[in-house]
Amino acid sequence: MKPLRTPPRVEPRKPGNALIVAAMLLSLCILSLIKARYCPSPYDKAQSPTEVDHVEVSKIVAETSGKAAALPGVDDDEGNAVAPPKIVADEAVSNLSRPLCFETSKRSNVCEAEGGIRLQGSSRTIFLHPSLTDREWKIKPYCRKHDPPAMKKVDEWTMKPFPSDEAPPRCTAKYTVPALVFSIGGFTDNLFHDFTDVIVPLFISSYRFRGEVQFVVADIKPSWVRRFILILMQLSNYDIIDADNDDPSAVRCFSRVIVGLSFHKELGVDPSKTATGYSIVEFKGMLRKAYGLERPTVERWGVRRKPSLLLISRNKTRVFLNEKGIADMAASLGFDVRVTEPTNKTDVGEFARLVNTADVMMGVHGAGLTNMVFLPAGAVLIQVVPMGAPSWLPRDTFEQPSRDMQLKYLDYHIEGDESTLTEQYPKDHPVLNDPSSIHKQGWYALSEVYLENQNVRPQLDRLKNTLLEALKLLPRISKEA
Repeated sequence: MKPLRTPPRVEPRKPGNALIVAAMLLSLCILSLIKARYCPSPYDKAQSPTEVDHVEVSKIVAETSGKAAALPGVDDDEGNAVAPPKIVADEAVSNLSRPLCFETSKRSNVCEAEGGIRLQGSSRTIFLHPSLTDREWKIKPYCRKHDPPAMKKVDEWTMKPFPSDEAPPRCTAKYTVPALVFSIGGFTDNLFHDFTDVIVPLFISSYRFRGEVQFVVADIKPSWVRRFILILMQLSNYDIIDADNDDPSAVRCFSRVIVGLSFHKELGVDPSKTATGYSIVEFKGMLRKAYGLERPTVERWGVRRKPSLLLISRNKTRVFLNEKGIADMAASLGFDVRVTEPTNKTDVGEFARLVNTADVMMGVHGAGLTNMVFLPAGAVLIQVVPMGAPSWLPRDTFEQPSRDMQLKYLDYHIEGDESTLTEQYPKDHPVLNDPSSIHKQGWYALSEVYLENQNVRPQLDRLKNTLLEALKLLPRISKEA
């Protein structure tokens, strides 16, 4: 039988002990005051608790949930749904006021989230962990938010939290790379809009990932995807996900999602706004790789090598009525002239290789001039500007972008006696005498008059001077054996 343990003896409390305890408490109070006064808070003025980046929130919640799951409620390693525990981390809850969507330009909005992402393409819905947001966010992922007619052709996506007291939708597929969601609705199938609304913004948004990004494409056009598949393959190492035709039961899980593309300027990239300073020069390099373009820069011309001129033809609006005369005149100046008209059915790669052989490309303002993206550096772009066009239109769409693309730029402005508008309106009509009054009526009014119902007949002697100027801009062999 074990002896009973003798209880410890309690010494009688002495007055000196009380004094010692009181002194310790006073010391702790003083230390607390000093810490509050001189030790900085984890959240300074530039980053209040409500402004903690949601990347950090994901880490906080992950640490409190253990290493088996990235976030509470995420599937475990076997793919089984794990019931989410109650969120108690103040840091996670404080992130709820942080917006997930923001404006990247007057043309584009982008939504971004990280941690516990569930994407259902068929319903255009993205479920987020409730630590990231407590409300719904809606976005149309196409870079013309200022243009209602374009946005009518773009479906809306919703980002919302899944209930914190329920298991989230079970993952049917998991991805280790970010998802980038965008639309190819809007005004696509017009080459200018293909590039300025989608392809260039897609480059801006995805190039930093070096292929390690998953494209989720909405408002799908199979013919569009086929036309530009070589570009898509340069920017992503993975087959695209067709959101329109995705299995309704599919739940695709990502650790990060970006919805919408960033727009900088027409056919352009602002290096100061990109992750590593890349620009439209890198964009053109990507195109050369995609289509096997052999000429990064123009070559010198001389007796043994004629300079080449590519004349972009049109057959519906803004037509060259004296196209043959233009081609013959250019040939008499020593150009090797090719006349061609690209269409939506033209093979992009084949046409890109043709454009890349040109030293000079000339055409009336329109989508066909977008092919300048395939010209070698140092080539010359000549834009024929229709009568009455507002000055910003040729400048913003092709003049400024061409300079960023390391091209030489010239323009030729159509005058009254070179335009069919003089045959349609009396001499004193505002269309001829006061174009600004038509411009004030809005885009559709000016487009209908000056772009959709005008053909041109440039005076050959005047156009000849422009072509001679283009020759001077091209490098030439000074002496030949």
